[in-house]
Amino acid sequence: MTSATQAPSAAPHPALNRPNMVSVGTVVWLSSELMFFAGLFAMYFTLRSTSSELWAMETEKLNVPFALINTVILVSSSFSCQFGVFAAERLQPRRTGGLFAFARWGMVEWFLLTFLMGAIFVSVQAYEYAELVSEGVALSSNAFGSAFYITTGFHGIHVIGGLIAFLFIIGRAFIARRFGHFEATSAIVTSYYWHFVDVVWIGLFIIIYFLQ
Repeated sequence: MTSATQAPSAAPHPALNRPNMVSVGTVVWLSSELMFFAGLFAMYFTLRSTSSELWAMETEKLNVPFALINTVILVSSSFSCQFGVFAAERLQPRRTGGLFAFARWGMVEWFLLTFLMGAIFVSVQAYEYAELVSEGVALSSNAFGSAFYITTGFHGIHVIGGLIAFLFIIGRAFIARRFGHFEATSAIVTSYYWHFVDVVWIGLFIIIYFLQ
């Protein structure tokens, strides 16, 4: 009498879900940038605590409504940036419809809009600098001027760096024969940086323009 034997089926190996190293590296780098800006915030609060009367006088020269409009422009660019990320995740580099068919825009169109709003932000900030200098608030005028230009200036440099990154991503989308996951990943990590820059500015705006 023979009995049929069945070999036990091998247990399937669990799939490895490794994080994308580019994304991890970007997050680690942004963490170091966060500590850098934390140092700038600490510098600002330290100088302010030792020169309260100077701060009360100099902050009256700030154009809060003007800066608020500029802040809205920068924050809005985060939304257009994220729509570009959604398009990149769909592997859609360019629009598939008319210019005003926003629902069919690709990554390039959304990132170009983001670049435009970021460029407007930098231009408006440069105009604000010129206005403040004409009113006697310069980098070397006093502690407030130094703190204001160092904190907002370093942030402006980061915004310009983000604009250059957007141009690089847009150019790669046109050069690549096939828009794949590599190009999409580059777009996604660029959005991490841009969102970080926007969040930092919100903190700066509240501290400098409202906590006077």
